[in-house]
Amino acid sequence: MNTADQLPEDIRGEAYTGAATCVKCHKNIEQSFTHNAHGLTSKPITDQQLLAVFAPDSNVFRYDAHQKVVIEKRAEGIFQVAYVDRKEVQAQKFDVVFGSGEKAYTYAYWKGKKLYELPLSYFSVIRNWAISPGFPKQTFYYDRPIGSRCLECHASYVDKKVTQTSGVSTDEELERGTLIYGIDCERCHGPGRQHAVFHLENPEEKTAKFIAIYKTLSRKQKMDACGVCHSGNALVAQKSVFGFQPGDHLDDYYAQDFAGFGSADPDVHGNQTEMLKGSNCYRKSETMTCQSCHNTHENIKGNLKIYSQRCITCHQDSKHSEATLAKGSLSTNCIDCHMPKIPSKLITFQQAGKADLSAYLLRSHHIGIYPVNK
Repeated sequence: MNTADQLPEDIRGEAYTGAATCVKCHKNIEQSFTHNAHGLTSKPITDQQLLAVFAPDSNVFRYDAHQKVVIEKRAEGIFQVAYVDRKEVQAQKFDVVFGSGEKAYTYAYWKGKKLYELPLSYFSVIRNWAISPGFPKQTFYYDRPIGSRCLECHASYVDKKVTQTSGVSTDEELERGTLIYGIDCERCHGPGRQHAVFHLENPEEKTAKFIAIYKTLSRKQKMDACGVCHSGNALVAQKSVFGFQPGDHLDDYYAQDFAGFGSADPDVHGNQTEMLKGSNCYRKSETMTCQSCHNTHENIKGNLKIYSQRCITCHQDSKHSEATLAKGSLSTNCIDCHMPKIPSKLITFQQAGKADLSAYLLRSHHIGIYPVNK
């Protein structure tokens, strides 16, 4: 039996091999990557992990004196259970979690071949449950579908079946068993079976063959590769980006949504590449890309000191005002001043007992000089 026949099959096709094969030669990268935001952007629920999240909290969210949703552990798993006047009216099991938890966890449940978002999300900033973004605040809601378009940026693959139900509408079914959770190696580096076969058969060869290496890509190709998931709301998918491979042109997959949000003032959620491109750091450089600051193999999310050191490699001679100098820690935290967290215009969340929506703060990737906080 040859090497190719010994490798696992992959739902994406014969050119792919799956992350389990990559680990054979890249154990160190795998250990770091599985704990970073890309690796954790979606995963199946395990009760033990979920218990660690909600154990300290009350686990009861009250909409009003009559309606509430309770997080409950039952024999079949952990559920979000809706009650009206103490009578159970709906219960759905936690099946999938989205997000690394740095800001929030959002959850979903399977119903046949459809995936639906659960009404409550867990927000790290308040260390408690609140209404999932975009959901009504008057009552619980279990019917928001999560389609393949959402999974294109929160997973590595899912097989779907689309049926035309009328002249203007379609119905989509997802094959649960085909869902590849998280962003895996081949999502960013392209199909890897030929690469794996070659290097397993030629272990003495240390130059990577038959795989996309980012240092060999052009600046645009690097930005397009990140822009698949990080170019935001000004784009409309023309075809599934599950098919995107490094070196492809993003314009072949997305079109500008000029009738929608546009790109003049991109929202902080999901628009990292467009915000970066509008920054002087990017515009005055011929080489800066997302990879200048980010190595997706690392697990350093939130480590402002390390990111600040990367700023200083290009800004060793930067001058600061007296007001800024008075704040101190300039060499260990460039980020909070020049890439502050700002409220998303598209995402907010509702806390129990509060009339106003709470802001969902995200790190701006428009690097700039912002007013000094008083």
